[in-house]
Amino acid sequence: MAKCDAVSEVLPAYRDAMRHPSARRELWGWCALAILSLGIAGAFAVLLAWSRTPGLGEAVTWPADFFRKALVVHVVFAFIIWFLAVFGAFLQLTAWAGRDAPPRLNAIGAAGLPVVAVACLLLLIPALLDRGVPTLNNYVPAIIDPLFYLGLALLAGGLCLPVLRLLLTPAPRGEPHEPVSFAVSGAAVIFLVALICFGLAFQFLRHQTPSFRFNEELFWGGGHMMQFLSTTLLIVTWAVLARIALGREIVGPRLIKLAAAILILAVLPAPFFYYLFPPFSADQMNAFTRLQWILGVPTLLVVLAGIRAVARLPDTHRPLPWGRPAFLCLVLSIGVFGLGGVLGLFIDGTDTRTPAHYHGVISGVTLAFMGLFYEVFLPLLRRGLARDRVVRVQLWLFAVGQSVAVLGLFWAGGFGAPRKTAGAEQGLEGFGAIAGMAMNGLGAAVAVAGGVMFIWLAGRAMFGRASEVASALSE
Repeated sequence: MAKCDAVSEVLPAYRDAMRHPSARRELWGWCALAILSLGIAGAFAVLLAWSRTPGLGEAVTWPADFFRKALVVHVVFAFIIWFLAVFGAFLQLTAWAGRDAPPRLNAIGAAGLPVVAVACLLLLIPALLDRGVPTLNNYVPAIIDPLFYLGLALLAGGLCLPVLRLLLTPAPRGEPHEPVSFAVSGAAVIFLVALICFGLAFQFLRHQTPSFRFNEELFWGGGHMMQFLSTTLLIVTWAVLARIALGREIVGPRLIKLAAAILILAVLPAPFFYYLFPPFSADQMNAFTRLQWILGVPTLLVVLAGIRAVARLPDTHRPLPWGRPAFLCLVLSIGVFGLGGVLGLFIDGTDTRTPAHYHGVISGVTLAFMGLFYEVFLPLLRRGLARDRVVRVQLWLFAVGQSVAVLGLFWAGGFGAPRKTAGAEQGLEGFGAIAGMAMNGLGAAVAVAGGVMFIWLAGRAMFGRASEVASALSE
């Protein structure tokens, strides 16, 4: 009941909208897609960690190109599909917020979900049928196969439908959800800018044969823009979790709007980089890279404002709600995200310090999204969880495991361990490199255990019988 009340207080317009069966069905679909994508990514993560762990990686004769194809599938589903499915859920909630009837263009927006589901199947087929050649390029690693590229096109097109529904039918103003609506609408604009960058890159590359370089140049600009999308959703999630955990506004609406506005304005010049600089030149690629430094500004603003607000609470003598999943997810997310961000100051792109950086950042976002499931999505779907103790164990396992794995990767990279290799190809000779990769394998195993627990908990709640929260929400 407490969780239901928390959602009611923080996102009342969302709660009212979920009374409509079609709204619940669509939200359930996006959440199911998110859970399934993590399940697929997790299965491949186990095999990836095994293939990279000294002593274990050499014990199995892996199929040709297994590591690279498995890495493509893992990254695509653990990062791209998982994040975009949560984005789809945000788009759906925001389009429905404050309404007791379907929004305009709802049929078009709802059609995006099955299109994205078909896209996921197409992205899996090349790896399962041993088709195509994997390319471990940045941002959107790919398998050179027509089905894989078609899957990416359907993924983009499918998400465009709920994006257009939201932007053409904005949520009513003046509601308590309004800062969230503003930020999610901003994320929708950032998504369209990313698609424009992908489209412009393809226009320049359309006569070239797909290759590693082709994919690297195709996804470089838009991939940078997707980081701005993830950061926008992360900031919104932090604000919502803080409000639920502490029962009051910790990060003010104006600051949320300011943070989102900074991110939106930062991406607007990006499409012009394809004309201001020679296409795919070092100057153009560096221009996209330099934009990333802006990401730290809004995140620091929100985090520092939140810490300052908590320190000034009138009842600071009371213990902080560490037992509440919303608060634990918030703190662990900020900590792991911050760890990844700090490690990013020391990377050069050639060794495992680079994946240490982005694994930390991605894990921080994932922890925040786990909090969304526990405290927002599942209660709105009338399927809340009452096992807070099990949830806390899950969150600590995932956060600690990812932190150990990240530090192990960073340590090994400092001793020259190359990225995007496995088994004997890693050429691990010094004790530092071997110890770091062993540490990564141990941490990854613990993190995978936490990830499996999350999939089990959230999946059982979603695919099992509705919990008692249903009766509370339907009153």
